[in-house]
Amino acid sequence: MPVTFKSQATGPLLMLSAHAEALLLALGKTAGAPGILEVADMPAALTLLRGLAEEPAAEPVPTPDDGETPEAPVFADEAVSLRQRAVPFIRMIEQAQAGGQPIVWGV
Repeated sequence: MPVTFKSQATGPLLMLSAHAEALLLALGKTAGAPGILEVADMPAALTLLRGLAEEPAAEPVPTPDDGETPEAPVFADEAVSLRQRAVPFIRMIEQAQAGGQPIVWGV
């Protein structure tokens, strides 16, 4: 089930619950219950979210050794790091902080 983050300073942000839970756990909160991120807590939240460690990069796609171009393109599933998933939430926090409005979820 998705989690919707809301603030009067921004539009809503919809995030898959697994990703929202991971980000909120990093902030010491949970997506399972209604919550709030107060303006006073936003600087610490931004620092923490910006400091998330990068996950290891995905393995490169193997190419044919004989120099021939494959007939169909080969795509590898690229992992999206938690840091990349945090970018929209970070932007929302920045805008809410600038507008002096809290962010709520689960309400």
